[in-house]
Amino acid sequence: MRDFPSCFGESGVQVSDSSSGASRAAQNLVTCLYQVQLLGRSCVINVTWSKNLMGQGLTVGIDDFANQCLCKLEIKPWLFSKRKGSKILEVENSKIAVSWDLSAAKFGPGPEPIEGFYIAVVFHLEMVLLLGDLTKEAYRKTNASPSPSNAVFIAKREHIYGKKVYSTKAQFCDNGQSHEVAIECDTIGLKDPYLEIRIDRKRVMQIKRLAWKFRGNQTILIDGLPVEVFWDVHSWLFGPSSGNAVFMFQTCLSAEKLLPWSASQNFRESRLQGLGFSLVLYAWKNE
Repeated sequence: MRDFPSCFGESGVQVSDSSSGASRAAQNLVTCLYQVQLLGRSCVINVTWSKNLMGQGLTVGIDDFANQCLCKLEIKPWLFSKRKGSKILEVENSKIAVSWDLSAAKFGPGPEPIEGFYIAVVFHLEMVLLLGDLTKEAYRKTNASPSPSNAVFIAKREHIYGKKVYSTKAQFCDNGQSHEVAIECDTIGLKDPYLEIRIDRKRVMQIKRLAWKFRGNQTILIDGLPVEVFWDVHSWLFGPSSGNAVFMFQTCLSAEKLLPWSASQNFRESRLQGLGFSLVLYAWKNE
């Protein structure tokens, strides 16, 4: 269960094993998956933002639901000075255009831009995926039809850091509210460590006797939707100091599906089964 969201490593964006002693800087990644209709079938566009000592990088890949990479565009961190551009990717005798403008992008502490950017994926002059707030600029640059994107945000994985509290923001359904997610776990010098999860500063889950319950799952409600929370903090309690914990928030899981659900199943299978959105957090302790 150490790496239950393994599908991300198979989707064209390779990530170092979370249990290795690799540089923390290389692990500062955010990957988002979007389900789209492309080439006459359902496909997944994965967008990965990275940040390390060399700078910030961006990867846009397109996979089919058989988990085969159809094409990929990669802007390496040391080439990120190319903040504006476009590229034609050829797939199955078809051309897919990817355009981006990050020249005025504003970044927070993480690798994702906050505002002042766009990324556009266009097929047959139709906007397949549009990210960012510069929508007018994106349509003007690509000459795409001003029709709404058919993309559905299905999964996100993020590496988060802290000493006791680990936080991020997440949106658990299409057009839903953005929520602050905070995970608190103090394992240093405590005989009985506990785990607490808060949504918008409100406690929604608390696990005591964590040494006995270092892996598990529990249902919470967010925006009126049932969200199943899976956790694995074994490395924090019993592993090396460089180990990380893993948390997954999965929407729309029914009670009947919880028992046979395997931690090794990937997000594409979840989406095909109608299980909704998945948020996976790798939590690293800052020394």
